[in-house]
Amino acid sequence: MSRLVALLRGINVGRAKRLHMADLRELMLALGYVSVQTLLNSGNVLFSSKSGSATTHARRIATAIANDLGVTAQVVVVRASDFGAVVAENPLRAIASDSSRLLVAFTQTPDALHALTELTMSGWTPDMLAVGKRAAYVWCANGILESKLAQSVNRKLGELGTTRNWATVEKISALISQTVA
Repeated sequence: MSRLVALLRGINVGRAKRLHMADLRELMLALGYVSVQTLLNSGNVLFSSKSGSATTHARRIATAIANDLGVTAQVVVVRASDFGAVVAENPLRAIASDSSRLLVAFTQTPDALHALTELTMSGWTPDMLAVGKRAAYVWCANGILESKLAQSVNRKLGELGTTRNWATVEKISALISQTVA
């Protein structure tokens, strides 16, 4: 049984794309997933499955959310072991003084991360960007809403990815650790 994390893009932000986590948990259980847990109200779901690729799960969940709950949202699914690798490889953790200003950009495919490589060539000071093997890391020194870099990353990724701040990533990681132990 594999442990996975589903990250929904752009739900419960403002008035658009409202989705109750209880409805999402019920949907995931109806899809046959087990040990379903949601975290926060921003579309973070831990679940277990016997088989299937992360990409297959992402498509299946996104389709079910649209069909059954009437909300269109990109879904990125990451295996728990890969999520742990994303946490471990974060090169900006040491310089980030505020975990709410450090973003992690998750994508379903590494190819989507390559689109961000050209952004590393520009000077974004005081912001910083690092592109890893499984995710990109964006330090927004003066806040996410003020960051031109964060805006550029979101434009480049478009519907191919979703971001979480480091505080949320740490909470997901802790939840994974609790369920594995």
